[in-house]
Amino acid sequence: MSEPRIRAASKTDVGLKRSRNEDSVLMRPEAGLWAVADGMGGHGGGDVASRMAVEALQSIPFGPTAAARLAAVETAVLAANGEMRAYAQSIGRPIMGTTLVALLVFGEHFACLWCGDSRAYLLRGGLLRQLTRDHSETQDLVDRGVLDPDEAKTWPRRSVLTRALGATDAPLLDLVSDRLEPGDAFLLCSDGLTNHCEDSDIAAALVGDDPQAICDELIALTLQRGASDNVSAVVLRCEG
Repeated sequence: MSEPRIRAASKTDVGLKRSRNEDSVLMRPEAGLWAVADGMGGHGGGDVASRMAVEALQSIPFGPTAAARLAAVETAVLAANGEMRAYAQSIGRPIMGTTLVALLVFGEHFACLWCGDSRAYLLRGGLLRQLTRDHSETQDLVDRGVLDPDEAKTWPRRSVLTRALGATDAPLLDLVSDRLEPGDAFLLCSDGLTNHCEDSDIAAALVGDDPQAICDELIALTLQRGASDNVSAVVLRCEG
């Protein structure tokens, strides 16, 4: 496979119920890095936390190898985590943090890192795969067989996270990696989208060729269905 060409686009919306957008989106095509962060902690908390995470990734230099770039991302995330905790303490705020899902592309490979319940999806060969596993109380209950996936959609504590940046001194990031294939389509999104869009909706949208049109379609669908939270999407298509 020759060096892949990535086409990407993003869109974010405050939604229909919130007064402020606490989501932040990162687009660094020159560095092969894209991300979505979904802040928590209310005005002056969530929006600041998600912005800190994105700004940390925006400013890092990248080395010449995949390992160096991955290490740079992890270092930046840890630094942003410390900044969030220090800032929260300085303003007397007990809860301030953010989810993060990031996609790093290097040569013919990709790596997906995440903390929290913002998600990454991959459509390959017509099949949709969720790359991430939610770090949430609800997902833990589903994994243990206490809840089935349909019950989880309306579970009262479905928004309770088990991991988030800013929540602990040493946040844990999960990672998956694979080779890129021509035709791969990725979606990074906040839970404002997945609370209203089913996997079938995402798969149908990702078949499209234009990343911006796909973002517009998914955000519009979320708004049509009530958009109870901020909603953000980053879509990437890989071409050989």
